[in-house]
Amino acid sequence: MPCGRAPAHDTTRAQLLNQAESLRTEDHPRFVQILEQIHREAPYLTGAEQWRLRYLDAWEIMFEGDYAKAEAALREIIDHSGDETLAAKASAQLLSNLGANRRYAEAFALANRLTSSLPQVKDPQARFALLMNISQMLDYAGQTDLAIHYARMAEDVIPAGETLCRPLSMQVAALYNSKRLTSDSPEVQRAIDTCEAAKEPVFTNIMWLTLSSLYLDENKPGKAMALLDRIGPSIRINHYYPHMLSEQAERAQGYAKLGNDNDARKAALAAVAMSHPGDISEWLMVAYEVLYQVEKRQGHSAAALSYYENYVTQDKGYLNDISARTVAYEAAQQHMLVQKLETEKLSKQNNILRLQQALNTKAVETSRLYIVLLLMVLVSVVFWLFRLKRSQLRFKKLSCHDGLTGIFNHQHFISEADHALRLLEKKHGTACLIFIDLDHFKQVNDTHGHATGDAVLRRTVAICQQHLRPTDLFGRLGGEEFGILLLESSRDKGMVMADRIRKAIEATPMDGDGYVISVSASVGLASIDTSGYRLQRLCREADAALYRAKRTGRNRVVADTENGSLVEA
Repeated sequence: MPCGRAPAHDTTRAQLLNQAESLRTEDHPRFVQILEQIHREAPYLTGAEQWRLRYLDAWEIMFEGDYAKAEAALREIIDHSGDETLAAKASAQLLSNLGANRRYAEAFALANRLTSSLPQVKDPQARFALLMNISQMLDYAGQTDLAIHYARMAEDVIPAGETLCRPLSMQVAALYNSKRLTSDSPEVQRAIDTCEAAKEPVFTNIMWLTLSSLYLDENKPGKAMALLDRIGPSIRINHYYPHMLSEQAERAQGYAKLGNDNDARKAALAAVAMSHPGDISEWLMVAYEVLYQVEKRQGHSAAALSYYENYVTQDKGYLNDISARTVAYEAAQQHMLVQKLETEKLSKQNNILRLQQALNTKAVETSRLYIVLLLMVLVSVVFWLFRLKRSQLRFKKLSCHDGLTGIFNHQHFISEADHALRLLEKKHGTACLIFIDLDHFKQVNDTHGHATGDAVLRRTVAICQQHLRPTDLFGRLGGEEFGILLLESSRDKGMVMADRIRKAIEATPMDGDGYVISVSASVGLASIDTSGYRLQRLCREADAALYRAKRTGRNRVVADTENGSLVEA
């Protein structure tokens, strides 16, 4: 024992460990102080307390962004601690670590195992942690409804010392990623109020940053900047890397929207400077896009081109990352299904063996033959029914969807839109019909070939889908013309959405074989507010607005008005 200093009492050490674990996100600076205090007492900790300290160290290492080092520590705890509850907590943290490190195949495989083990996890804290991290991984995979389902399951098992803050913030994150939120959505304010009341600054900052993003999406940069100024000190105190990066990227975006190029550049460069080599993220993509736009406006062509190349790298990486999550999730689900089928197969084989033994004992060879023949007939019938059903589903899809883009074809879009409008009329709802036509698309086909033109159409559809809600109808009307029916959307909201899509198409050039193809779109909009619920009239008004957009210079949004005239966005 060191001279001149007695060790803390066992109860005090246990209390310090409990206090540290409860303060991780509530008061992170205090958590770090307590962790240092516990390390000074390390020689006097019991074996179980040593493992708990290693778990808290691993959590802090991951919080600081060193995922590889944190993973090694977490796996050591899972494999060798001998504590089922601590191993479950470490597994939940490892799941988050793998997701943050973009190792999605391993993450979703682990998520499946942890989901299967949930009924055996009795410790409330461990069960809560598992539910939260499984919800997060499902959100990564784009499984919004499942992510919300597991977050709500966590609401029902909140352990002592926890609050509704984390489940609510997880639900808001899932809704935001699926574009189901606006700045006025009650879910956002409820989560903010709950996390502030619970004194959880890390999760509160997540919600504030989400609200700031919504303000920027809705072209309210003033509100976004005021909010970022208010939460900036808290973000810097907690020193959570993703929050610091997103804050700078959002500041850059806000300054750019306000026309303050110098401050936009500073904020964007600060975001780039704090990133790690090889990082791919939405926030870095935003930062490089701001730098590109600023340098382009100021006539610095070389710098603009350099930043544009970085932006394209981030954009591709981000889209590839989203695709990788989806592929990994589907692969994990298929693997789990194969394992289940293998288990069922073994079970069936065992049953058959027992039946055969019984038949051998009774020497009923003829009965065995009948059973084998019957099984063959049943398998043949099931196989035939399966192929028939698959063919029916394939033909049904082909009859409703465009073969090139995968969205509704003209006939099905018109049918669905007419049906939706009739239902909407009964409850006096609102909607907007948008017609989109790519400008000078014939030149793309003539210059680069129809294969490139097809790629441009698919890219345009992907861009539009990023901005649409699941309830919106989207179809290809023919050639390079598309139709969108925004349900429960006023004329003003429709104009905002239409202009957002137009800008996204214009701002997303496509890389060809040694060349870049930039396209723009003309957009016509008709609203129920002025044209009524009849689809034929809406189509006529939207088409007239589209014609006006083409005739007055293209690359713009034109909408009808109450007096029958047209107005540009």
